[in-house]
Amino acid sequence: MRGHEHSTNANELSGTVHGFVVQAGSVHGGIHVSGAGAREEVPPPWQLPPSVRITDRADELRALEAHRGRATEDGHPTLAAVSGLGGVGKTAVALAWLHTLRPHFPGGQLYADLGAQAPDGPADPGEVVARFLRALGVPSGQVPPALGERVALYRSLTAGRELVVLLDDAATAAQVRPLLPAGRCVTAVTSRRRMPGLSLDGGHVIHLEPLSTDAAVELLDATLADGRVAAQPDEARALVLLCAGLPLAVRIAGARLAARPRQRITAMVQALSEEHERLEALAIEGDHDVRAALDLSYQGLPPTAARLYRLLGLHPGREFGAPVARTLLGEDAVEALDALHDANLLVDVAEASGGERYRFHDLVRLHAAALAAQDEGGDERAVALLRIGHHYLANAGRAEEVIEPGRASLEREFGRGVEPESIAEEGIGPVDGQTAADAALDWLERELPNLMAVVRHARPMGAPELAWQVTDALWPLFPRRGLYREWVEAHREGLLAAEEEGNGEATCRMLTSGALGRLETGDHAEGLAMFERAAASFQERGDALGHARTLNYRGLAHQRLGQQDRAADHFARAAAELPVLGDLRAGALARFNLADIALAQGRYEIAAVEAEAARLTLEAAGDPYNAARAAGLTGRACVALGRLDRAEAELSAALSALRAETAGFEAAHVLGGLARLSERRGQRRQARQYYREAVSLYESVCRSESAEAVGAKARLDALEPPEAESSPSAPPGPEPSGDDRGEAGA
Repeated sequence: MRGHEHSTNANELSGTVHGFVVQAGSVHGGIHVSGAGAREEVPPPWQLPPSVRITDRADELRALEAHRGRATEDGHPTLAAVSGLGGVGKTAVALAWLHTLRPHFPGGQLYADLGAQAPDGPADPGEVVARFLRALGVPSGQVPPALGERVALYRSLTAGRELVVLLDDAATAAQVRPLLPAGRCVTAVTSRRRMPGLSLDGGHVIHLEPLSTDAAVELLDATLADGRVAAQPDEARALVLLCAGLPLAVRIAGARLAARPRQRITAMVQALSEEHERLEALAIEGDHDVRAALDLSYQGLPPTAARLYRLLGLHPGREFGAPVARTLLGEDAVEALDALHDANLLVDVAEASGGERYRFHDLVRLHAAALAAQDEGGDERAVALLRIGHHYLANAGRAEEVIEPGRASLEREFGRGVEPESIAEEGIGPVDGQTAADAALDWLERELPNLMAVVRHARPMGAPELAWQVTDALWPLFPRRGLYREWVEAHREGLLAAEEEGNGEATCRMLTSGALGRLETGDHAEGLAMFERAAASFQERGDALGHARTLNYRGLAHQRLGQQDRAADHFARAAAELPVLGDLRAGALARFNLADIALAQGRYEIAAVEAEAARLTLEAAGDPYNAARAAGLTGRACVALGRLDRAEAELSAALSALRAETAGFEAAHVLGGLARLSERRGQRRQARQYYREAVSLYESVCRSESAEAVGAKARLDALEPPEAESSPSAPPGPEPSGDDRGEAGA
C-alpha cells in the first residue's frame, strides 16, 4: 500500500512522528488524545456578529427585556425565541437586544448558525456544543466524545457564568435544547418556524410581522441617506409596499438605488413591479418580494460580479472565505466580492468567524443557485464545482503537511479543468503565538463544514475521488480534536467512493482509518469487521506488508472486545512478520502491545523483556514518544518484580519525555507506577502526591472514568491518612510498604 501506513498501535503512523501525537492508548483503553494537564485561562468569548439598524421593533425589544426581567427575578435562565418569514429581520432584532446586555453579562457571548436552511442540512448539536466548549476554554483534546457528556460539561461551565447565547436559524426545538446554558444566562433563538415547544423550557416566543409601511419607508430613508425619500414620499411608499415590508427586500432595493444616486425612486418602482409579476409563480413561503428585489440587484451587477454570484451559488457550504472566490474567478474576484457586498447580496461574517469571510442569506443563496442553473452550462457548473472541491482539497493537504510533515498521504489528483496553480491559498499560518500545527488544525476545524460538504457531494457531482482524498487529508484533525461523528461519516462516504472507483489502495486506507474511528466510538465489532475486510483486500492484492499491519489493528479490536488471548496471538504474529517485511517500528509497537497484555496478566518478566526490546527499536526509529511509553511500561514491570532502582530510572525518564510531549494520559500511567514504587519503599506521602497528580491528569484528558483512573483514585483513598495523622500535633507514624500486583496494568 503506497503512502503512509498506520502503525500497529491503533492511532500511530509509521515513520518518524513529529509534533502532537495521538495514540490508541495502552492496550486496555480506546484511542486517547494526549493533552496538557492544566486548563489555561482564556478571555471571555465575544462571538456575536455586529448589529444592524432596525426600525419599528421597539415593542418586540421591550417584550424581550420584560421577559428577561421576570426570569431574573424568579432566578431562572432567560430563553426567548424569535420567529418570522425569511428576511423579516429576526436576527437583527435578536442582535439589537443581546448587544445591549453586554455590560451585564461579562461572561461572554456565544453564537451559532444552526443552519435550518443549509444545503447540507441543519447543524449537529453535538458539533455546536463542542465549539462552545472550546470557546469557553476547554482544550480540543478534552472535549468529551459523546453528546450527553458534552452537554453536561457545557452546563457545568455555564452554571456560574453570566453570558448570552444566540442560536440563529434553528430547525427544531430538539436541535436547540442541548445548546441551552445553565445558570442565569440569556439565550435567544431565531427560526422561520414558530417554536411553541420551547415554552416548555421556559421560553418566551414572539413572532415578527413585516414592517409597517411607515417603518419600511424609514428604513429605506436610512439606507439611502440622500434626501430622495423626502423628495419622493409617494414613490418611496410604493416601493416598500412592493417589498412587502420585509427589511431584507427594502435594504436590497435601497442598496441598488444608493448605487445610482441620480435615479429616481419611480424607476425602481416600475422595475420592481414588473419583476414582482414575473416572479409571482416562483414564490416560496411568501418570499417572492425578496426574489423580485434580488433579480433587480443581480441585473445591476458588473458582469464579473454577476458571474461570481452565480458560481458562489454552487458552493456546497453556507460560509466561505475570499480565497474560494479567487479560485473561481482569479484576481477579478476581489472587486466582484466588494460589488456583491455593496449590493447587500453577501453578508460579511468576519467578526463571527475570523478572517475575510462571507455568507449568503439563505434566500439569496437559493436565488444565486437558480441563476447558475439557468445561465451557466452544465460543463461550466461541473468545472466550478470541481474548482471548489479541489480548492478545499489542496488547502487541506497544505494543513495536513504542517501538522504531520512526515506523513505520506494517498495520491492527490487534480480533476479535469483544474490546474494546481489556479488554487488560491488559504491563510493557515499561526497568529497570536500559535504553533503552526495548531493554526493548521484550527483552519481545518473552521472549514470542516465545507470539507464535509465536499465529501458528501463528491459522488453526486461525478468526482468520487474527492471524497476519499479529502477524507484522507482530514485524518490529522479527527483524533486530535475528538471529531468522532465526522470521522466515521467521512470514512463511510470515502469508502463508498473508493469502492465505486475500484481503487483498492484508497479502499484499504478508508477501511483502516475509518475502523480506528469505530474503535474510538466504542463500535469495536464494526471496527474489527472493517480491519478484517482490509486484511482480505491486502491479501488479495498481494500486499504482505499491508496485511501484516492489519494484524496489530485486529489485535487492538479483539482486545477491546475482551478477547485477550486472540489479541495476544495477533500481536505476536505482527511482531514476527513486520520486521521481516521492513517495518521495524510497527513491529516494535506490536511488541509493546504484547508487553502491555503481559503486564495486565501478571507476567512481569515477559512484560519487561518485550517492553525493553520495543523501546530500543523505537528509539532507533526516531520515535521518542512511543519509546517513552515503552520505558514507562518497563518501569512498571520492574516495580512488580522488585527491581526498584531500575524502575525509578525507567519511570523518571519516561515521565520527563512524556511531559515534554504533553501526553497527559500516558504520563498519568507513569505517575501511577511511581506511586507504586513509593509504596514499595514505604513512602506513603510521596505515593499520595503521585496518585493525586495522576488522577488530575486523567481528569484533564477526560479519562476520569477509565479503569486506570479509577484504580489510581482507589489507591489514593486507601492511602489517605486518618484525621489524627493529618493533625499538626500528631507524630508521624510508620509508612508501610504496599503491594504492587493489584495495579500492575495501570
